[in-house]
Formats: sequence, C-alpha cells, structure tokens
Amino acid sequence: MAGEMDEAKGRMKEAAGKLTDDEDTQREGKVDRAAGTAKEKMGDLKDKASGVVDNIRDKAKDHL
Repeated sequence: MAGEMDEAKGRMKEAAGKLTDDEDTQREGKVDRAAGTAKEKMGDLKDKASGVVDNIRDKAKDHL
C-alpha cells in the first residue's frame, strides 16, 4: 500500500514538473516512483519468504 502511494505521488510530481517545466520536480517524481516500486518489491519478497518459512515449518512438523 505504501509503495502504491509513493508511486502515485511520484506520478503527480512528474506531471506537475512537466506542466511547469521544472526538471527538479520531475526528478523528484521519478525518485518517488522508484521508491514506491522498491517498497512493493520488498513487500512481495517478504511475503514469499514468509511462505517458504511456513512451508518448511509444516514439513518439519509432519516429520516429527
């Protein structure tokens, strides 16, 4: 969720920068979008790692 918000904020900044011909604001928007994408990827990775740990835990319980 936070990643999506950062991406949206970044898109807004980029658009505002284009409208006002402000390259700094455009760059800030790109940075915000990249940060949002990174947060989403980290969330996905965390979910996958949690699933792997749960799977290993379940298999260990079955063998005990």
